[in-house]
Amino acid sequence: MKTITFRQLRVFTEVARHLSFVRAAEVLHLTPPAVTMQVKELEGAIELPLFDRAGRKVSLTTAGEYFLVYARRMLATLKEADDAMSRFRKLETGVLSVGMVSTAKYFVPRLLGKFREEHPGVEVRLSVSANREELVALMHSADVDLAIMGRPPRELACRAEPFAAHPHVFIAPPGHPLLAHGEVSVADLERYPLIVREPASGTRALMDRFFAEHRVEPNIDMVMPSNETIKQAVMAGMGMGFLSLHTLGLELTAGLVEILPVQGCPVVRAWNVVNLQSRLLSPSAEAFRYFLMEVGEAYLAEHDRPWVRTSAPVAPLATGKTAGWPAAPAAPA
Repeated sequence: MKTITFRQLRVFTEVARHLSFVRAAEVLHLTPPAVTMQVKELEGAIELPLFDRAGRKVSLTTAGEYFLVYARRMLATLKEADDAMSRFRKLETGVLSVGMVSTAKYFVPRLLGKFREEHPGVEVRLSVSANREELVALMHSADVDLAIMGRPPRELACRAEPFAAHPHVFIAPPGHPLLAHGEVSVADLERYPLIVREPASGTRALMDRFFAEHRVEPNIDMVMPSNETIKQAVMAGMGMGFLSLHTLGLELTAGLVEILPVQGCPVVRAWNVVNLQSRLLSPSAEAFRYFLMEVGEAYLAEHDRPWVRTSAPVAPLATGKTAGWPAAPAAPA
């Protein structure tokens, strides 16, 4: 055990996360043989196999599952030590690890680009999760410094701060019958098929809550695992969709989909920047958190406002700044 290196631990945890030597090599910018060699050296030092390999299928052994807990703990401790030393140096350098739900990938990289212009010494690592549950798992394992998400996790002790409004709308292909009626009621949607995200998605949870509040049973025709798949299905005329406005810029510009003027829409919740209370933020993470709180709301409102006209009153978010959207509903109990 005395010969184990932190490099080996890092490689091991990446292989364990993806259950793939090839994918871990891509993330770490190494070759697959180099990753295999690091894992073999680690297994030699421990004198136990950490992975079962059956062709291309990789799984953790029982010893590997136990060792993964300690490996993550050691890497997290090393990261905390590095962050503490950075604070003494008062340098906004180092690695910034940001996790986000898939919907946030449409704007977070642009905000990170603006942030890097002011903080060129920061190295950024992005983790995009398919849904909220995957992102919560990354937070729980301390694999990300900050998480960008809608509903903050109640199952973790964390700090969640709203930094921007997050409008959601119903969309339809051009020529859909409801587009000829002006503003439509929620009950009018019952007659037409709806293409929705999976139950683990925050977008799906918001849609379900919207219909429940209006006592309407949605006509769910298909469940899709991603925003992109839903957009393609709507463009193909397979039904209506319910998506974040942030995901629709290109399609609306090209006229491939149209926003349905549904009463009570857009449905607005808040984007939150979230971090574990048990972890001290590095200077770079603290700087990005402050950056989001300062510019995130204005940036997103500027990009969203041309697409939606609403008579709802402008209301401030918890940040104290004006979003230009109806107030986000409180998180469900």
